[in-house]
Amino acid sequence: MGRMSLPDITFRLPFMKGQKLSVGLDIGSHSIKACQLEELGDGYRIVGLGSAILPGGAVEDGVLQEPEMVAETLKRLISNLKIKGRKVAISVSGYSVIVKKINLAVMEEEELSSHIQAEAEQYIPFDIEDVYLDYQDLKTNTENEDRTDVMLVAAKRDMVDGYLEMLKDAGVKPVVVDVDAFALENAYGANFGGKKEVVALIDIGASKMNINIVSHGTSILARDVVLGSRLITEQIQSHFDISFEDAEAIKLGIKDAGEDKKEIDDICVNVCTQWVTEVKRALDFYYSNYPDETINKMVLSGGGAKVKGIAQLFSEETGVRTEIFNPFARTDANPAKIDPDYTKYLGPEMTLATGLATRAVAF
Repeated sequence: MGRMSLPDITFRLPFMKGQKLSVGLDIGSHSIKACQLEELGDGYRIVGLGSAILPGGAVEDGVLQEPEMVAETLKRLISNLKIKGRKVAISVSGYSVIVKKINLAVMEEEELSSHIQAEAEQYIPFDIEDVYLDYQDLKTNTENEDRTDVMLVAAKRDMVDGYLEMLKDAGVKPVVVDVDAFALENAYGANFGGKKEVVALIDIGASKMNINIVSHGTSILARDVVLGSRLITEQIQSHFDISFEDAEAIKLGIKDAGEDKKEIDDICVNVCTQWVTEVKRALDFYYSNYPDETINKMVLSGGGAKVKGIAQLFSEETGVRTEIFNPFARTDANPAKIDPDYTKYLGPEMTLATGLATRAVAF
């Protein structure tokens, strides 16, 4: 992986038995989600789990706008959940993060590191001095092929440093800075790792959608799209002149839409169709490069995955079998401490936090 001091911009590390796990923090535009796990046989036990709503505008397009508010919200969340661990893993995305797959001649690790540092500027649309760089050799070369695919990541220093300072103010120590798309991949791998399949992982957050197509355990395509589930809430709120909270409850089916159901459904379908269109573009790009590798299934997560009928819509529009991801498929929890119904309800939107919570760190 890249050559930065911790916290590192990194995709994933091999899971090491016997080490404690970091606390996974998904800091989105709508809320902070926290998850703490511990090893339990071949799976995990949930130690702490919860979320806290952020003030509007505190985080926009992955960038902290009100770091003091975010730090205070995080401190309250950790206190309320009684989380003892202070070493945390976060992930980033948005216009300040670039994920790009490049094809290079096969090199030894040291030579590849020097080459990436020297040549990265041609691949990154930012001043190279203003970004953190990381990479992973996907080792796609064969006996008859002396070139390999390398996944390159660049994240703007000011954005990352803003998060590090905010986390310090919140009283926690960041040890991993991941990328949303790969935190999503880690969450899936923790539950279904090792399967020989091609799967499209789609995480629909409040303001963005992460798409990661994984082939036999290797990320092939990763991209962010600035479209999220908040758009549905805002359109319902505007159309019916109601509060954001009431619009959110109607969107999730918590509050009965009554005689307005047809109009609500039309709004949902319109926005969800935009999501489908973006996913289709990603699928088309994938198939243009891998025409013989069929995508076996699509897995939806994030708050947007809780929209009624979303899996069926994706399946019908793309022709790919679609399901809602349960990031707690291989986890256990004490029902006296963590309500199973609460875990089930939160599940889809806790995916990134859960993926981050599987990251092993040396304590």
